[in-house]
Amino acid sequence: MAVPKRKTSKSKRDMRRTHKKTAAPSVTTCAQCGEPKLPHHLCMNCGTYKGRTLIETDED
Repeated sequence: MAVPKRKTSKSKRDMRRTHKKTAAPSVTTCAQCGEPKLPHHLCMNCGTYKGRTLIETDED
């Protein structure tokens, strides 16, 4: 079994882990109601996607 000859420094260890960070999800605004939504997803506030109403909601 391979055993490291020297202790891995904190700098080397952290440089190896840099790609493991998580990114915040991108958020866009709905063209109909202006509420924030995920891109390429249905707006849960007004029920529209690409200008078409897919879910009837009670907005009034």
